[in-house]
Parts: sequence; C-alpha cells; structure tokens
Amino acid sequence: MNNLLIDHRRRQLLKALLALGVSAPVLPGLLQAADKNIISKPIPSSGESLAVIGMGSSRTFDALGDDELMKRLQTVLQAFFDHQGMLVDSSPMYGSAQAVIGRLLRQVNTRGKLFSATKVWIDGEQAGIDQMEASRQLWDIKRFDLMQIHNLVDWQTHLRTINAMKAEGRLRYTGITTSHGRDHEELEAVLKKHHFDFVQLSYNIDNRVVEERLLPMAKDRGIAVIVNRPYQKGALFRRVKGKALPQWAAEAGINSWGQYFLKYVVSHPAVTCAIPATSKVKHMLDNMGAQIGKLPDEKMRQEMLRYFQSIS
Repeated sequence: MNNLLIDHRRRQLLKALLALGVSAPVLPGLLQAADKNIISKPIPSSGESLAVIGMGSSRTFDALGDDELMKRLQTVLQAFFDHQGMLVDSSPMYGSAQAVIGRLLRQVNTRGKLFSATKVWIDGEQAGIDQMEASRQLWDIKRFDLMQIHNLVDWQTHLRTINAMKAEGRLRYTGITTSHGRDHEELEAVLKKHHFDFVQLSYNIDNRVVEERLLPMAKDRGIAVIVNRPYQKGALFRRVKGKALPQWAAEAGINSWGQYFLKYVVSHPAVTCAIPATSKVKHMLDNMGAQIGKLPDEKMRQEMLRYFQSIS
C-alpha cells in the first residue's frame, strides 16, 4: 500500500473517529494497527487463512429504524474491515441484524475480506431453505461462506440441506453452534457422528468447560472453532473494573483488558476465531488490536489465568 493511500485512509478514519468521540490520545496506536500484519489461523478442512478476530452482531446490530445508531454501526463495520477483519457472524435470531448488515455492506468498503457467516434457526426442511435464502437476500451476497445450524435446532434436517448446498457450491462451509452449556453433551454426540467444517461455542477465561472435551475433539477432528461470548456478556470487565493489567502485558502486546481476554481465547490451539460484538467504534478498534503481534504460548496462558483469578 503506498504512503499517499495510507495517509488518506488514516485521515478519513481519524475524522470519523473524532466525530464519534474517540479520544485523540489513543488514536495513533489504533490507526497504526491497520497497517501491521495480523494474526490468522488456518481453517482445518481447507487450509484457508482466517483472521482470529471476527465480529458478532447479537444485540448490537438490531438497529433498523434508528438512524443515529445505523450511522455509528457503519463506522464500526468500516473500522472492522479497515483493520483487516474478515468473519462477520449473524443469525435470524438477532432481530433486524441481518437486514442492517446487508444495508451497511453496501455502504462500506470490505477490502475484499468479508467472510460471511450466518445460521439457520427454524424447524422444517422447506422452512430452513426459505430462511437461508431470505438471509442471503438480506445480505445481498451470491452465497454465504459459512452456514451454521443455530443451537442445534432441527439439526438432522438442516444438516442434509447444508451438505447438499455445499456440494452444489451454494455455500462454502458448514457449521453448528451452541451458546448453552446444557447442550454440550448433545453437541459432542453430533460432532462424533457427523462432519462439520466449523463449530461455534461459548468460551472465555472464566468459562473454560469446553477445554475438557469439546475443544480437544474439535482439534482432533479438524473442525474450526468460532468462540462466542468471549467477554461473558461483559461480566469479565465488571470483574476487573479498577484493576491494573499485569506489568508483563505490554511486552506481550496486550494493551487493554479486552485484548487480554481475546488473546487468551484465540491462543487456544483449537480456536480459530473469536467474535466479540460491539456497537461502539472505540471498542471495535480495541478488539482488532488483539490480532496484532503474537499469541500467548501455553506458559503465558497459564500466567494470564492465574493473574485474572488472583484479582477477580
């Protein structure tokens, strides 16, 4: 990228960020992050590289009818792609989020990076087919990169459908999701018996139950893992409010608690990508900072866990 283009892009983003109230002192580091190499991991079933920080849309992108929020979300989404984000995840469950994403995708520059991921969340074969087509039209894309069966709803039916769609080239990857610990036993049984390219589940530094069985299984079976709720719906920030990062954090490229929590998650060998959700550009930029530098090794992961437990 030539220097003139970099300077122009920075000026545009700086103007937008200042208009949204992002403080000037934090801007230089955030803007510089856009020009650095990012951390990515391979999708096991294909070898395709995926940036380790994606974007969720639950509760944050349900914004139709709110013009002010729509304008802010446009800047959030543009910041995501400007900082080399790829995977955008949604669901019919998330209110108007899919319609909002579709509208905003027509207004931002994706840098050719979009990895589109949504879900089917309904009972019945034809109803599922219709819902997936409605989602595609809302996003205004030729096909989804990833179609996931949401919370195991009618998974036997939808698995046949998405496998057929993948074979026909109408989507690229198949997946299944849960955000509920009560479904882990069923999810494990499904993954043992059937092939999926991706599994999405909840995992964070204070909720590590999936480390016991599901993450090792995903790694052994070559299934990419998308992590939802990496901040435990914001509860992790409340746990560390007013607490300082450890002195060694900066040396590890960790500049905030958000980056601390994200780097812990995506440094697990089985995890491919985490999808924090936000409607604020300053939080998006902080999230994207977690895919700069290097990932913690196992020794540092244990130190991160010990420090978090000692102060929270």
